[in-house]
Amino acid sequence: MDTAAYIVGGLVGLTVLAGLIWRLFLPGRPCQVWLSWLVERDNPLAKANRAAVIIDRLNVQPGMAVLDVGCGPGRLTIPLADRIGEQGTVVALDMQAGMLARAADKARAAKLANIRLVHARAGEGKLERNRFDRALLVTVLGEITNRDAALKEIFESLKPGGILSVTETIFDPHCQTYRSVRQRAEAVGFREIARYGNWLGFTLNLQRPATAQTSFPQVAAVLK
Repeated sequence: MDTAAYIVGGLVGLTVLAGLIWRLFLPGRPCQVWLSWLVERDNPLAKANRAAVIIDRLNVQPGMAVLDVGCGPGRLTIPLADRIGEQGTVVALDMQAGMLARAADKARAAKLANIRLVHARAGEGKLERNRFDRALLVTVLGEITNRDAALKEIFESLKPGGILSVTETIFDPHCQTYRSVRQRAEAVGFREIARYGNWLGFTLNLQRPATAQTSFPQVAAVLK
């Protein structure tokens, strides 16, 4: 076994151990601002959690209105704003003012003026209805106290036909299972249209139906 393999194995072990400790002793607590460096970059061990991969699978297009729930320091906010261009808008919501400040710094450095920051918890009713084309919950759902209320608010904030992308990875201490995410989402009206990944991590794309006649094969074909 070479040195690189030992390093990778050690990183995996430390990540899993840290996740277990966080899950046991800090349940439901989001990543603190002083630890934001842990989530500012893509995890090389979790392909499903890479920003570019998530955005590509969500079929984000120029001019769209996108909601980034639990945006943290802006790991997805910044590339989303770049992807949608000046005619689009990213609303980045987070409960920690410090995280929003870091996202704002990055937006200024990237000279992006199409980002609106919202200091709030998901589920508090702060989001406009029928506003967004896309929404994201990336390793955030497990940190939300009232997940059902949050999903309902996101559902109502999406335009009919809008899509929510939920990403979870075992490296996150608040990781949610595919089954639990799907059940909660379907309970508020979402319909699964695509699923990517494996047991290490997955992305589940869910649609707010445009009409009662919307069919799964037609939507899935667009995303593929």
